[in-house]
Amino acid sequence: MGFDIFDIISLFGGLALFLFGMNLMSSSLEKRAGGRLKSLLSNITSNPIKGFLLGVGVTAVLQSSSATTVMVVGFVNSGLMTLGQSVGLIVGANLGASITPWLLSLAGVQGGGIILEIFKMSTITPVMAFIGAILYIFNKKPAKRDTGMIFLGFAILMYGMEAMSGAVDGLRDMPQFGELISVLSNPIVGVAAGTVITAIIQSSSASIGILQALATTGKISYGTAIPVIMGQNIGTCISAILSCIGASKNAKRAAMIHLSFNVISTVVVLPIYYLVYYLFDFSFAPLPVSSWEIALINTAYKIVSIALLAPVLRFLEPLSRLLIRDSDKNGEETLLDERLLKSPAVAVARCRAVTVAMAEEAAQSMFDAFRELGTFDEELSEKIMRAEEHVDYYEDRLGTYLVKLSGQNLSAADNAEATKLLHMISDFERVSDHAVNILKSAEEIHEKKLSFSSDAMRELNTMIDAVSEIISLALASFRDDDLNSAVMVEPLEQVVDNLKDRIRMNHVKRMQTGECTIELGFILTDLVTNLERVSDHCSNIAGYMLEMSEANTDVGVHEFLHNVRSGETREFNDYYDYFKVKYRMPERA
Repeated sequence: MGFDIFDIISLFGGLALFLFGMNLMSSSLEKRAGGRLKSLLSNITSNPIKGFLLGVGVTAVLQSSSATTVMVVGFVNSGLMTLGQSVGLIVGANLGASITPWLLSLAGVQGGGIILEIFKMSTITPVMAFIGAILYIFNKKPAKRDTGMIFLGFAILMYGMEAMSGAVDGLRDMPQFGELISVLSNPIVGVAAGTVITAIIQSSSASIGILQALATTGKISYGTAIPVIMGQNIGTCISAILSCIGASKNAKRAAMIHLSFNVISTVVVLPIYYLVYYLFDFSFAPLPVSSWEIALINTAYKIVSIALLAPVLRFLEPLSRLLIRDSDKNGEETLLDERLLKSPAVAVARCRAVTVAMAEEAAQSMFDAFRELGTFDEELSEKIMRAEEHVDYYEDRLGTYLVKLSGQNLSAADNAEATKLLHMISDFERVSDHAVNILKSAEEIHEKKLSFSSDAMRELNTMIDAVSEIISLALASFRDDDLNSAVMVEPLEQVVDNLKDRIRMNHVKRMQTGECTIELGFILTDLVTNLERVSDHCSNIAGYMLEMSEANTDVGVHEFLHNVRSGETREFNDYYDYFKVKYRMPERA
């Protein structure tokens, strides 16, 4: 039986199924382990050993070293990770990727007996497909459906592997194929072929899968497989290299660290292998290699490379700086890197971190504005204006990024988090806008040398203290996922509303007795209006936190808050009574 056009069609069809199954399994694994992945990445550290283990763990979850290294490039480009921290992660990702070939080696299980029959691909694949279909079709819970997609992805991948193995079976009797394989036994040609094929496919797992499929012909020897595998580890760097186009210098250096490690590994290990080969005359080199032995060679090569290069890994960072010099002006650090969209769980976590920074800056600008009402300072005024511009920038970038993120394959939890952030950023931005409004009132008081009466000032300070606390509570509820703080916001917002009405009423009385001027009255009205609106935005923020915690997504936040108020729960009433006493309007002097 020869190798004809139909075998070529089967080969490419099998490759397509393989790549699709790999992508499906990887994305489903990421969705299923989204929370765990975020937890792993929150432990980013300068300790190279911890970074290495983190790289192994994340790649084991994603089943793709390319995905991990592209993610690392995104982290470095966003300023979320230093270049030094990326080294351990990149090296760990190389080792973590060795898991997939072991899974693929199940395709080569041969022999009889019940144990071997269980582990044969012909047994495992249909079982996985059946379990995956049951979990996906007959479950409404997102977690179980994601698990079903993992099983289905693995089954499709293995069917693709089986199709490729069957398609190349006819090559074993073709002398031309034997001649081609003999050429690949040349170490330089073998490395080059492995590099080019992997760079084209952009997946070392798929490239090794093809090699494992070809091994079923019995024509691939140890001597041929070893240099090809080394080249495949170089070719997998293409994904990170392509992803850093237009990125910051450090992002490009992270991609260069990945490439440098794999190139240096090949340059060091390949000559050592052939030196030992000629000294000891390895008898196994011409022997045909099996699918599981290719997985073993791949893992052993990675472990040996890490062991040999471990003493010099710290020099990879300065080497990358030497290769990518500071004169390179292309790209700056990016607040939200679009490379992270390929890992939605990580992108959501990054959005949350940026939103926390935005919230803290907005809150601080409001606290600074309160200080300006007491003692006006030009430098502090400029700081508030810069903060407002910065918060506007945050809102613009986050809004655009979150809309793009919502189009990705998000888990239910990540989708809820992204929706919450999209709603909240406008409230945080409005807080900084009101800080600028209060600053303008402070500037007017300073320029016109005006001053409130002692009664008006005491009342205003009482309201400022209440608003300061409600800002702190709303910030804590979001930043720390503190629902206790969120519950306290709405009762305090009601107290702030009462303070606003009371101050306006007292102001009218003071104007009637001549204690206050109309000009100061306008300023005071503007101030209490801005303060009251700030408390409204804090109420919205806390409302989103409570709404999401109740999974009450069908009810709008304003309706939800109305239900909270009208429910007159004991908890609400207790906090309301507490804040009413705490921020009681001072008696007139």
